[in-house]
Amino acid sequence: MPTNPRHPASGPPDDHRLRGTAPLPGEANPSWMGHVEPGNYRPAPGHVGRPVDTVVPPQVQGAVMKAGRSRSGLVGLTVGGSTLAFLSLFLVVPFLLSNTGPAGFLVGFLASLVPLSVVLLAVHIIDKWEPEPKRLLFFAFTWGAAVSIAVTLLIQPFFVLAFQFSDEADLQAYMATVQAPIVEEFAKSLGLLILLLMARKHFDGPVDGVVFAFTIAGGFAFTENILYFGRAVAESADPASDFAQVFFLRGVMSPFAHAIFTGTTGLVMGFAARRWHAGASVAAFFVGLLPAMFLHNRWNSMGQGFLAEYLMVQVPIFFLAVGGIILLRVAEKRLTRQRLLEYSAAGWFTPAEVELMATLGGRRTALNWAGSYGRKRQMKEFLKAATRLANTRQRILSGRDVQLHQAEERQQLQRILALRAAIAH
Repeated sequence: MPTNPRHPASGPPDDHRLRGTAPLPGEANPSWMGHVEPGNYRPAPGHVGRPVDTVVPPQVQGAVMKAGRSRSGLVGLTVGGSTLAFLSLFLVVPFLLSNTGPAGFLVGFLASLVPLSVVLLAVHIIDKWEPEPKRLLFFAFTWGAAVSIAVTLLIQPFFVLAFQFSDEADLQAYMATVQAPIVEEFAKSLGLLILLLMARKHFDGPVDGVVFAFTIAGGFAFTENILYFGRAVAESADPASDFAQVFFLRGVMSPFAHAIFTGTTGLVMGFAARRWHAGASVAAFFVGLLPAMFLHNRWNSMGQGFLAEYLMVQVPIFFLAVGGIILLRVAEKRLTRQRLLEYSAAGWFTPAEVELMATLGGRRTALNWAGSYGRKRQMKEFLKAATRLANTRQRILSGRDVQLHQAEERQQLQRILALRAAIAH
């Protein structure tokens, strides 16, 4: 395979697969996740100038066969989210302390770090292909841990006032099966809507929706677990036994419960993000709440037959969620590979480089090679930039805000060239 393939002098690539007014379905739509209407498809811009230098030597390749506006939006989202989270603490922390006491709060806080770590580890694994900006993940976590809790505490009394209950048990059942699913899922998913509307560049599809939803839900469950674990210590005659039972139920049997509830909303909103339309995003928010509320209700409604329903219903739902996430990851990789192949046809990458960038094994090969020459950091940036470029092209092919995304595409291509030069020389 040549290291410097020939490139057109200007204009789109002269590739027989891209001739005509409509692409073949297999070319434009390598997976169900990135469907493109034929009328919106267009070739990648051709590379003009001297042939690009190959990033990785052929022997290593053969091992596997609007920017400023976005930055200001991220800063605003980070500052605004941090402010809201800080203000929320003045409501959330006193509420927790009043229910758990100082000792219970401390025990609950430390114990809650265990299931939180499990959820965040899952987020890291899911997000490994195209990592989201840490500032957005921080926003998502603080929204879940503080803001959504505060919103729940503020709305919850209205549900109590609106319900005519006969006794305390009746009220508790209502709060668990009706109020909690509606209010908590609304409060958590409101953070998803803000992310989708204000950080659309980084909310590209269903995988991103799941990542942000899991992070928000992990934060919410973290604070909620402090309450439950702390109460088990503060209100029990046998704190050790009661704490162990509550921890086993919430920390071992169901660390992903909230993540799966809210993850369904994130999934729906992620598919809406592919349309790149504010109206579709808002509609997806309300539609996505329905399965989240339903799953939350089913979980909280488990009573006498808890163990049987847990094994027969909740465990299969968990494995279904795992299988769904794996399918999303496979589809995301295929879509990335296809979009990068289109840039390869236009002269920006060699086909072998695309294979390196579009598979986990290829990325490890490229990073190991770059690390041996002290350029691992530059290679990481190159791989991230290539993935972002593929996502930008997908947004171009959506047919919305095409000129805006094409301007972003040109900037990203120049960055690709600069990163390529930093690695190759």
